[in-house]
Amino acid sequence: MLSLDPAPGGPPLGAGDVFALVRLRGRPAATVLAHVGSGEDPAEVLAAAFRARRDPPGARTGPEPLVPEAPAPGPPPAEPPVSDESAAPPRTTVVVAPPRTTVVVATRERAGQLGRALDSLLAQDHPDCRVLVVDNAPVTTATRDLVASRYAGRVGYVREPRPGLAVAHNRGIAAAGADSAVIAFTDDDVVADPHWLTALTEPFAADPGLGCTTGLILPARLAITAQILLESHGGFAKGFEPRLYDPARPPADEPLFPFTAGSFGSGANMAFRAGALRAVGGFDPATGTGTPARGGDDLYAFVRILAAGHRLRYTPEALVWHHHRETWQDLRNQAYGYGAGLTAYLTAILVRCPDLLPALLVKLPRGLAHARAITAHRPDTADDPAGEPGGEVAPGAHGARAHPWPRGLSRLERRGMLYGPLGYAKARARVRRQARDEQHEARREHHRIRGGRP
Repeated sequence: MLSLDPAPGGPPLGAGDVFALVRLRGRPAATVLAHVGSGEDPAEVLAAAFRARRDPPGARTGPEPLVPEAPAPGPPPAEPPVSDESAAPPRTTVVVAPPRTTVVVATRERAGQLGRALDSLLAQDHPDCRVLVVDNAPVTTATRDLVASRYAGRVGYVREPRPGLAVAHNRGIAAAGADSAVIAFTDDDVVADPHWLTALTEPFAADPGLGCTTGLILPARLAITAQILLESHGGFAKGFEPRLYDPARPPADEPLFPFTAGSFGSGANMAFRAGALRAVGGFDPATGTGTPARGGDDLYAFVRILAAGHRLRYTPEALVWHHHRETWQDLRNQAYGYGAGLTAYLTAILVRCPDLLPALLVKLPRGLAHARAITAHRPDTADDPAGEPGGEVAPGAHGARAHPWPRGLSRLERRGMLYGPLGYAKARARVRRQARDEQHEARREHHRIRGGRP
């Protein structure tokens, strides 16, 4: 049976370019991009596009669907719907109950979209979970008021006065308590699929050596060019095939393993075995959004977990929909931040795990070539006749690099990579200053309580 539904919060479907997720028997299988003409049935058009891509003329068919790679240049597609060949997708039978989990959502002055994310988290089918909001360096009481008024008794709230995503996540780890075997993290600009948390945490019950899981991130809306460029280049989606990364058996197709941490997943959709994450010290507070390092906190944690001997699993059934930023300036900031976060996290790894330096030096030449490739300018054939066509494919495949990437954004990303180590050094110095200030404040408070006696 075929059914078609808009993405969470999306408008009714109509004519135009449509980007869709295809589910087979309830599982994400592919994304497709198709043009729906006036009077045409969007479900039939998208299903035909998927079948044509999966079974091209003369090709040998197989049990697995062909996964599209990236979008072609052209008019921005409309809200991404969900195309499904079963009306009520069955879920995989749970053999072992997923472990008790705390979901941490770090946020800063975005109460409007936070409510949308919290609504989806409270609708999860996970049998034993709690949701915790970390209010990071707030300047207003909007987030606290939202949680207290709309989610009282259902969502926990803690305040972290120091800015930085990694600092906020570490505050969430501390507040999760010892009874949570797993700590999951997502962002305030996502909508989680109802099965997201169960799919993300079930693998921990089945594999005692598993330290981290990540899941599929798809765009909730592709309405303007900036959103399409970000989705095509940013690598939020890591494909539709599950994958296990085992440090004892490095993947042959990833010669830079484990330093290409961006291929493992992203911070908007990740979970850790709580004991393993605490054992490596949590997140580096000198990384992440809100610090001079600009990013890299999730990548740092992935590599630390793998370096400690734990396995990492990517599971596409754990799906969240991400609301991309909409302005060109947002995209410029993100391009610079991607570059800075990449080299900042590598610097953090070397500073905090110097034993990994020999392995990194061996792989450095190939790593530099990889960095040049992923940040390279890719011309739009509509503007540059010498450019190569990207192909009529949908956005989202990690590493495909088939969509245009403007020269200005390429330069910004590379400038960010040059800045990353300096940004990390600045952030690390700020963390040390904050620690000293907190110690001094604690001493003053201690003397105040004791009446000034030494």
